[in-house]
Amino acid sequence: MNKSHCGHRAGMTTLRGNRIVCIPRTRRSFAVRAAVGDVLLEVKGLEAKIAATGQQILKGVNLTLKEGEVHAIMGKNGSGKSTLSKVLVGHPDYEVIGGSALYKGKDLFELAPEERSHAGLFLSFQSPVEIPGVSNIDFLRIATNARRKALGLSELDPLEFYAFVMPKLDSLNMDPAFLNRNVNEGFSGGEKKRNEILQLACLEADCAILDEIDSGLDIDALRDVATAVNGLKIERPKPWYTYGDTL
Repeated sequence: MNKSHCGHRAGMTTLRGNRIVCIPRTRRSFAVRAAVGDVLLEVKGLEAKIAATGQQILKGVNLTLKEGEVHAIMGKNGSGKSTLSKVLVGHPDYEVIGGSALYKGKDLFELAPEERSHAGLFLSFQSPVEIPGVSNIDFLRIATNARRKALGLSELDPLEFYAFVMPKLDSLNMDPAFLNRNVNEGFSGGEKKRNEILQLACLEADCAILDEIDSGLDIDALRDVATAVNGLKIERPKPWYTYGDTL
């Protein structure tokens, strides 16, 4: 395994390895047909601060993510791993003050957060939030159809979506009753992480960022999540970067 460096703060490194083979598909929205090894995400000299306090967290991050690669970002607590992910997906708590990020050859920071999602960028949150009053199946179907619409694909009606999501539930060993519960409300830590991977499976993202997807999981939940993630890599190969102690 080769080692490259993610130089935003001391003590952080990026491990890269060609663990998967990527066979990209042509996209109608943000369309790119890349070969294995082509650059999907390129971050150069990225600097960012907390918007409310002005405290600078990222100080010159360099990261190149190519088709077919898996990266593991490692660093001590508070070193900026979660900040990097949130900045890439457009979290409003952070402000970019320097550097650049190209995604599929376009300026990532010119896109609104929802446009980044529609373009295939996905973030699995370390601590997923609860959304009272919104059922899981409605949330998943609306998000999936927004992505499909951006790609020029037909939207799924409720019956079509049910058929679409059931095999994904099975792969995560999730009870179909999860679909009728409010998003993450009353979920255990393991259920929330399963739900994050279910969202990833439904959105069929092109680039997945997994923020400590293993935290809070018991051995059975960890096995289910790991199996589902590996299944997604085989079913629809994509670049990933992740951090955590186990996966």
